[in-house]
Amino acid sequence: MPLFESSSITSVAVHRVGNKQTDEGYILSAKTQKLNEQLQDLLVQYFISPFKAEEYYTFYDDNNLEMNEVYRIARNIFDDPDCLLEESQNAVRHLYDACTHPNIKSGDFFVVYFNQCQLNGETTNAVGFFKSENKSHFLKVGHSEEEWSREEGSRSAAAQFNIDIDKGIDINKLDKGALIFNTEADKGFVVSVVDNTNRGIDAAYWKDNFLHIKQRQDEFYNTHQVMQVYKKFVTDEFPDKFENVHKADQADMLNRSVDFFKNNDSFDMDDFTRDVIGQPEIIDSFRQFSEQYQQENDIQLPQTFDISEGAVKKQARSYKSVIKLDKNFHIYVHGDRKLIEQGEDEKGKYYKVYYNEES
Repeated sequence: MPLFESSSITSVAVHRVGNKQTDEGYILSAKTQKLNEQLQDLLVQYFISPFKAEEYYTFYDDNNLEMNEVYRIARNIFDDPDCLLEESQNAVRHLYDACTHPNIKSGDFFVVYFNQCQLNGETTNAVGFFKSENKSHFLKVGHSEEEWSREEGSRSAAAQFNIDIDKGIDINKLDKGALIFNTEADKGFVVSVVDNTNRGIDAAYWKDNFLHIKQRQDEFYNTHQVMQVYKKFVTDEFPDKFENVHKADQADMLNRSVDFFKNNDSFDMDDFTRDVIGQPEIIDSFRQFSEQYQQENDIQLPQTFDISEGAVKKQARSYKSVIKLDKNFHIYVHGDRKLIEQGEDEKGKYYKVYYNEES
């Protein structure tokens, strides 16, 4: 996760961008904003606090990286921070061209330059692109003091109070954001993304149409992809290829894989298949499935890599260790598969569960 404790905003430009499909247009700022200390602290909180994931992306273009508009804009700003206003205006025009679905909301668009950021122990600078699409109502309470009177060591006053309603940006709710770190420029930079309004058919415009990014192949990516492939094998392929596979067997295989990733700092395919799968025929089936999956999805997974703790936590949440029996019972499988037996008698199908203590 990037760190911004020693960072500050050196330049920020704000513009207004509408929906091109409905011909709303855009409004360009003529100058960058001046920030006092309090406003700078609030803006850093607003822009940075949503970026918690370890998942990173990189800019790309199918033909030439230089054709990626946001990559070019970010690179120019890193080369000459004084051009931020001009390049931010170019970013507005590009974003407007990407807003071609009628459901995309208009909003305030910020381009921000941060210095002294920390990414994986490296000190660097960053450029941020942020869009605020939703306004929140808030109350403003004011009063007009009429007179003061003293009471026993305290100060009190009689005043006329009033309450007004206004709308503005909630600094705890960033809608869309992208942080571009000035590292690995020749590979498309390292990019972190937030999209809290990623819903419906307009969801692709921020990541795909505007930024045009793909996931960066690092330890997070490798860990996530291998766990994803294995989960798909266990849930879809395993019961089709082998006889007498029960839900308890699938839950047990998934649990063992999670334990492997949690208890190891690095991944080795041979160690994983031996310790988690064990049976040679199932190992062969998994390897064949993995190769086919990689070909079909145009990805390439290494045989060894460092394990990302963040990816393990994220992927483990999607693993199902629950056996649902009609609408009457759920069995949560977390431990030894040998303590669960399955059978059938004159009353129907059943599971037999062995245990030592009840709580």
